[in-house]
Amino acid sequence: MTKLLETAALGVDFDPDRRALQASGALARIIQPVLDMMNQRLAEEKPALIRADDMVVSTWLPPIPSGPFRRLLANEARAAIGRPVPSTLSLEVTRSCGARCEHCLMREGEGELSYEEMTRIIDQALDLGSCIITFTEGDPLLREDIFDLIRHIDPEKAVANLFTPGLELTAEKAIKLKEAGLYNLIIGVYSTNPEEHDQIRGVVGAHARALQAIRTALDAGLMVTMSCHIKSGQVDRILELYRLADGLGVQELSVWEGMPRTPEEKLTLIEKEKIVDIYRKINSEPSGPRIFANTYFEGQMLGCMAGRRWMHVAVDGSIRGCPYLEDSYASIKDVSLKDAWRALRHSEDFEGSVSHCPAQEIFG
Repeated sequence: MTKLLETAALGVDFDPDRRALQASGALARIIQPVLDMMNQRLAEEKPALIRADDMVVSTWLPPIPSGPFRRLLANEARAAIGRPVPSTLSLEVTRSCGARCEHCLMREGEGELSYEEMTRIIDQALDLGSCIITFTEGDPLLREDIFDLIRHIDPEKAVANLFTPGLELTAEKAIKLKEAGLYNLIIGVYSTNPEEHDQIRGVVGAHARALQAIRTALDAGLMVTMSCHIKSGQVDRILELYRLADGLGVQELSVWEGMPRTPEEKLTLIEKEKIVDIYRKINSEPSGPRIFANTYFEGQMLGCMAGRRWMHVAVDGSIRGCPYLEDSYASIKDVSLKDAWRALRHSEDFEGSVSHCPAQEIFG
């Protein structure tokens, strides 16, 4: 048994042979239901990666055992007693990007947060309890100090993720990401059809460069997630993308529900059920990459994380529940991250568990 967490009120042990988490102490009854959900996933699904000293259940979660996972457990205990903290912080670091995606919101506006503002946000997030910090939008690899920002995250407290469209990754940058301590590199691939992907990115050759970026990152020893967004009528392409991800050798294929721009693009309930079926089938197979689907993770399992377990800092410093919700509750330029989280929570827009994505409800 491995002791993951031990406080006066709560202890959590992990049995690596049985892949099971067990709580003890005064708060055990409160947190054990969450651990039981995790145990069921550990029993029924393959992990993304098993290493000598730890196991990566999903590239979106800290490894077991680790300091960040210990903090995740403590955060779940806080949530269970009505005192939630943002376990996940996503941080837009730049407007610069080599892609020209039509759906990108970075096209409008100007300016971005300074290095000092970024490091202050990271420090305050770690003080709040965040254990997953993701750098995103437009392409963080175009920010010269991104390696220093990754290095600024205490690896005993949080893992560092980074999203990129894969246009700027070189072997040298991949090695620097590895040396800086990046946990997971997320590279978006919209289609197995190069022309379709290139059209979405607005760059000829973007598909080939994204796939090469994946290979380069894996060669550097980085953990890699291939990410895609699925709208109505596109569910069948998940298996095509999975075969591509398997051939490339990534650790996980991440399937996100795409934000609809018309009623016809909104996923139907039948399509969502099909995504969950694909998720369960692939993860029950011993070989191949793991698949992550927010349709399941933020639907049937935990519910929407926005404003409950997740806080987003936009490129202009505005605070949102997640990147897909437009309402801002404060500006990090005016208040601390703790006060911004308090303002977000006091809005009462994020009460209770919601088994659907609020951002998807634009078309009812």
